[in-house]
Amino acid sequence: MKIKQYLIYIAVFCALVAAAGSSFAQRGGPGGGPSGGPGGPGGNRPTPVIVQDVIRDKFADVIKAVGNLKANESIILTSTVTETVTAVNFTDGQRVAKGDVLVEMTDGEEKALVAQQKSILEESRRQLERARSLHKQGAVSGSTLDQRQRDYSSAASGMQALQSRLNDHIIIAPFDGVIGISDVSVGALLQPGSRIATLDDDSVMKLDFTVPSVFLPTLASGLTVTATAKGFAESFEGRVAAVDTQINEVTRSVLVRSLIPNPEGKLKPGLLMNVAINTQPRDALVISEMALIPEGEKNFVFKIDTTKNPPTAHKTEVTIGARRTGEVEILNGLQEKDQVVIYGTMSVRDAQPVMVQAVRKPNESLEDILKRLAPPASKPAAKKP
Repeated sequence: MKIKQYLIYIAVFCALVAAAGSSFAQRGGPGGGPSGGPGGPGGNRPTPVIVQDVIRDKFADVIKAVGNLKANESIILTSTVTETVTAVNFTDGQRVAKGDVLVEMTDGEEKALVAQQKSILEESRRQLERARSLHKQGAVSGSTLDQRQRDYSSAASGMQALQSRLNDHIIIAPFDGVIGISDVSVGALLQPGSRIATLDDDSVMKLDFTVPSVFLPTLASGLTVTATAKGFAESFEGRVAAVDTQINEVTRSVLVRSLIPNPEGKLKPGLLMNVAINTQPRDALVISEMALIPEGEKNFVFKIDTTKNPPTAHKTEVTIGARRTGEVEILNGLQEKDQVVIYGTMSVRDAQPVMVQAVRKPNESLEDILKRLAPPASKPAAKKP
């Protein structure tokens, strides 16, 4: 259906072109003479064209790459002891906060030892305080006080060791994040290194990618990064966080890391993304690529001289800069608000008159232009009673 509509628009445009040429021929051409003026029959008819204004717009050099997503922080939760699971305090995909107890394991023996050591520590503390009091009165020697101090310090160290062993029987979230899928259940026997689940801080994602080292002078922290991925209708923006200090000797590329905010948790670690970095942002003169006429290493456009009636098109050499989809930067040869031909360049000749059918608006497609040019559909005549 779209192809059919497009062909209709093309036919309408061709009809408009033919009508414009016929009308101009009937008027006698620019010189007022019969059938096209001094050039003979139809020899100097204006060529119908569509033009565009040269605009000044934000422009930047674009570096493209492919990168892999990583979570801001990511770990695999594992056990450090051989014990049986007594409680699993999370569900798959649950978000947890730093300090939350995720898994509990059998710890009866360790708790009993901690309680025993606690009483030993308390007794050694009382003995130390008593020895200090007696030492002030001269009732005990300094060596006895030192011995009581060593006993208390030993008991305190033993308490710390047992408390550490007890802490090994619980798994605590080291940071805020989301739990992955786990196969651990209550009653399972865990051993040192046994995988429990993954924990990812996905509030911010790290996007790592490599770019050729020739772009190194333009890379810097803070540059805007736009990332897209298959399956996502929207794009994601972030900033360059760091550029690696070394260049790969084999690929001659450098590793770049960017940070992409992920407040809704849409992005997942391991996702492959297309990356575009805008470097050297600037204001530039911009025209449509359709206006360019490449000839060898040179580029030309047809610039409209609106001071004449009818206007004339002059072939003008331009110096181009960077490109982006459908547009090109002009470094030299044109000025802002100049008009250039974008449709009809194949028929235009240098210094010959043209008939401007339409001026293309920013981001307007050919289909939209032809809709504007198409004559309004006539209403069917009312039937007589």
